[in-house]
Amino acid sequence: MASERVERRLAAVLAADVAGYSRLVGVDEEGTLAQLRSLRLELVDPAIATHRGRIIKTTGDGILAEFPSVVDAGRCALDVQRGMARRNAGVAADRRIAFRIGIHLGDVVVDGADLLGDAVNIAARLEGIAEPGGITLSEDAWRQVRDKLPETFAALGEQTLKNIARPVRVYRIDLAGAAEAPHVTLPLPDKPSIAVLPFLNISGDPEQEYFIDGMVEDITTGLSRIRWLFVIARNSSFAYKGRAVDIKQVGRELGVRYVLEGSVRKGGNRLRITGQLIEAETGSHVWADRYDGVLEDVFDLQDRMTETIVGIIEPSVRRAEIERARRKRPENLDAYDLYLRALPYTQSAMPEGAAIAIGHLEQALKLDPDYAAAHAALAVCHETRFRGVGFAEVDRMEGVRHARLALALGTDDAAALAYAALTILHLGRDFEAASGAIARALSLNASCATALYWGAHIHAWSGDTTLAEEYASRALRLSPFDPLSYEGYVSLAAVRARLRRYDDAAAQFAKAAQANPLFSVLYALHAAALALAGRSEEAKAVARRLLELEPTFRLGPFIEFAGFVEKETRDALEEGFRRAGLPE
Repeated sequence: MASERVERRLAAVLAADVAGYSRLVGVDEEGTLAQLRSLRLELVDPAIATHRGRIIKTTGDGILAEFPSVVDAGRCALDVQRGMARRNAGVAADRRIAFRIGIHLGDVVVDGADLLGDAVNIAARLEGIAEPGGITLSEDAWRQVRDKLPETFAALGEQTLKNIARPVRVYRIDLAGAAEAPHVTLPLPDKPSIAVLPFLNISGDPEQEYFIDGMVEDITTGLSRIRWLFVIARNSSFAYKGRAVDIKQVGRELGVRYVLEGSVRKGGNRLRITGQLIEAETGSHVWADRYDGVLEDVFDLQDRMTETIVGIIEPSVRRAEIERARRKRPENLDAYDLYLRALPYTQSAMPEGAAIAIGHLEQALKLDPDYAAAHAALAVCHETRFRGVGFAEVDRMEGVRHARLALALGTDDAAALAYAALTILHLGRDFEAASGAIARALSLNASCATALYWGAHIHAWSGDTTLAEEYASRALRLSPFDPLSYEGYVSLAAVRARLRRYDDAAAQFAKAAQANPLFSVLYALHAAALALAGRSEEAKAVARRLLELEPTFRLGPFIEFAGFVEKETRDALEEGFRRAGLPE
């Protein structure tokens, strides 16, 4: 009898599981399972996708994945373990989830979507002998990565692995310091640089957090309007919120010379703001002061603090530049309060959050009809509803109306101009107005990361690809931990898609999905780029991930929404969507 032909191939296999899983489940079953789901969604699965991996199978606490190269598998493992080190900072030792990871290179048997054989078993056994938070490799895998990864390796000698016939020589990656130094050190820019950390709320009232965060954002904006200052964007500075920080480390991670930190006490109608400016490299205090006043004077207090800081950093500061830094204020302080309450919901990019934000913003505009920032936020909310709730014409019209009002009223508010520009492009299909608004925003504040991110988006899909690259690169440097960082990678990917460099585009779309793993559109774009690059199986796997996140996704409405994209690129992506198997 003729034997059936067995399909075999060489593969890099990664096995991971949770150390002490049974104990964790015994302590808190529901909490542990919820935490694992979150880790898969936000860290592990995006890391595998970014490094071109494919999940073969999962168990309650384990994952088996295949990669086209050991280098890809090693980089994925490093991303996961360093991501876990950051997430576990501050978590009680008995509640921490820690992965063990093993990697092997060997010949595997292909059984449909599954892989079988000794290579798979060896990877699983290597994972079993890894330390919690550690990575072990077979000698076969180590030979492929020893000169290609910058990490150091420690030889563990020959190990006898359960149910494996011959001993295997094993190495581990030295991850010492992964938790302490998760980010690359950034060089100092060639002009005075500063990061404003979230201020501590010492009012004893957690309900005041939103107000204090808004106030710190205003101080950051005031500083960033000074042209010769390099100011880290608010979203990256706020990555340190709620954490005990080492100022020297903050300076290295953000690439700044100075760090401003402080506190706010709000009692009744009175405010006390304290601030201290620290030279990051030495940790020495350059300046400290406090500002007392009533709530109605909050903008004056912010301006006084901003002017003092700028004067200390650069003694030759010109009064005219300080005056230019004073953004237009709302006429009514209650309108400002409502706007701050709306912001977290505006930024959620989800229809449910937009509905809550719309309520606050409409009240704010009743109190101050000329409040440009509120009009811009309302435009974004209507765009979110348009895209997420059936493409209703009323949302499109309201989004465009509020965006145009923001452009007319917000001529000195860079962030309002940027958000209005995005809505004008997406819902109004007016590239000239959108690109003009971005140019105006950056002329006001060249350090506005929001304007740079959305400017990169606008030009990447519809305009000047060289300008898109420049804006995206500047935004990622100004605000490396920004929730909008995914948009920098999307813009870089879009530029490559317009140049028909689909492998490069797919790599950038994968980075975008890792930066924002819950945004389903990113998986659609990633799948299309993979399909156009001829990587059909990977494209279909990413398409499945998209439909897990958004089961109702359909091509027709999405392509209609994407009418702002340059036509040849839109037509090519449409073909990619269909090759990836996305439903019509």
